[in-house]
Amino acid sequence: MGAADQARLCLEIILGALAQAGAGPEHVVRTRMYLTSAEDFEAVAGVHGEVFGSARPASTAVVVAGLLDPRWRVELEAEAYIA
Repeated sequence: MGAADQARLCLEIILGALAQAGAGPEHVVRTRMYLTSAEDFEAVAGVHGEVFGSARPASTAVVVAGLLDPRWRVELEAEAYIA
C-alpha cells in the first residue's frame, strides 16, 4: 500500500472518530503527518488537502526514522475543537 493510500486510510479512521463525536473535518484545528520518507510528502499532502479542503487546519509534517510497523509509511494525528 502506497503512502497516499495509507494517508486515506488514516483520515477515514479520523473522520469516523470525528463523526462519533458529532464533528467533521471542519472542526479539525491541527494535524500532524509523520512520514518515513520525505518523498511521500506531496502524495500525503494531496490527500490531506482533499479531505480538509477549505478548513485548512494548522499542519506539521515530520520525517521519522520509522514507525511501529515497518510496513507503515504514514501516521496522521488530528486535533479538533467542538464548541
